[in-house]
Amino acid sequence: MPHNQRIIILNFGGQYCQLIARRVREAGVYCEVLPHDTPIETIRAAKPLGLILSGSPASVRRPDAPYADPALLNLGVPVLGICYGMQWIAHQLGGAIESHDAREYGRVSIRFYQNLCDLTEPMPSTASCWMSHTDLVTRAPEGFATLAYSDNCPVAAMADPSRKLYGVQFHPEVTHTERGRELINGFLYNICGASGDWSMETFIQQKLSELRSRIGAGRVLLGLSGGVDSAVTAALLSKAIGGQLTCVYVDHGLMRKDETEQVREAFEGHFDMRLIQADASDLFFSRLKGVVEPERKRKIIGAAFVGVFAAEAAKLGAIEFLAQGTTYPDVIESGQAAGAAVIKSHHNVGGLPDNIGFNGLIEPVRMLFKDEVRAVGEKLGLPESLVWRQPFPGPGLAIRCLGEVTRDKIDIVRASDAILREEIAKAGLARDIQQYLTVLTGVRSVGVMGDERTYENAIAIRAVTTDDFMTSDWARVPYDVLARISSRIVNEAPRVNRVVYDITTKPPASIEWE
Repeated sequence: MPHNQRIIILNFGGQYCQLIARRVREAGVYCEVLPHDTPIETIRAAKPLGLILSGSPASVRRPDAPYADPALLNLGVPVLGICYGMQWIAHQLGGAIESHDAREYGRVSIRFYQNLCDLTEPMPSTASCWMSHTDLVTRAPEGFATLAYSDNCPVAAMADPSRKLYGVQFHPEVTHTERGRELINGFLYNICGASGDWSMETFIQQKLSELRSRIGAGRVLLGLSGGVDSAVTAALLSKAIGGQLTCVYVDHGLMRKDETEQVREAFEGHFDMRLIQADASDLFFSRLKGVVEPERKRKIIGAAFVGVFAAEAAKLGAIEFLAQGTTYPDVIESGQAAGAAVIKSHHNVGGLPDNIGFNGLIEPVRMLFKDEVRAVGEKLGLPESLVWRQPFPGPGLAIRCLGEVTRDKIDIVRASDAILREEIAKAGLARDIQQYLTVLTGVRSVGVMGDERTYENAIAIRAVTTDDFMTSDWARVPYDVLARISSRIVNEAPRVNRVVYDITTKPPASIEWE
């Protein structure tokens, strides 16, 4: 559907690119993410209010670095470069970019010159900002004012308001940047002149229209995992095409406690669709026997999952489309964004053989982050139990079981996970902690239980706070709650004599252990 106002974000391959889009959408401004090499004619024809240039893992000083058409700097619309985007602007206009031995990753204290520019007006004199870079601008181009600096970065922000060109070395889109959202909002409203004409309601109406137009009278097969992503995907499809939707729930034996029963009851009671349950646990465990390497486990599970889908599709006759609950963190962490590094595979992205029998792939929430997916679910009237179900990876408990996956090991993870979820709920923390899980670490240690020496398993608890799942901090769970969880796991989960708590942020760690 047309929008009177839009921001274009050029993706140079940075893992936070769609997080920038999310912040823009949160501000009520429509945006589109385009490849960095999009022709200038396409950008000009879109008549954007402004442009945002994303970060990238590349170095602007290398000849194979991702480049955009320099003419975009002369379109007459405001341009904001973030990290690599700022370095690209500086490189194009004669600034100096160098590599520095003291790299900056994570929270960095940045000092801002006051009252120099509308862009940094929301920032205090000193702010904690999220950095992730090796290269840096050591000299701003002619005509640019330096707006901020850190101990290791002489130009942490720069601006040439007369040409409407701006750059920041830090990431204002990341939650952990102090007043980052205010900076982005200031760019959108004070510099670009946005009024805000986009909302989640407009997304839903646009998506329903797109689905009806693309699918027509075709039939759609969707894999239900029980998580919010596939639930919202099912709700959108059900609302758009009704009985043309068939959902398959694959029980791979790697689900959480009682989850198979809960998924069947919830979806059969809330959706106008056909639901098929396929018990394939024996297949999955047989293929995982002896496999230790996490990426191989993911690929084996993904291939088996697709195989079960193909078998079910064959039973149903002609099915034109396969639907998946892919979200944008899945896309970028699978290396699908141009220039992005592969962080993990076997999200609901790619991997489908050419002969699977579907004519197309439907991914209605592909461009949304987890909290946005939940917002859509609430707007569609989904029950709270579905909208706020704990995030759960496609490979299930297999990636929370380090080393070889066996039924006995999965039973240990399943029992400890159930205890953790019960106690977090009892403590009233379920909405405050965005993801919490237990991991069978593969480490065994000596313990004493009763009067006997034991040599059993160590369980790790992982609990994080985040609103985008691109970065996260470890949750400060009260000690008494942790004590109850630990005591119950050691006493109730089989073959566990030690519990540890993971206090690592993302990055450098991922949320799941694998």
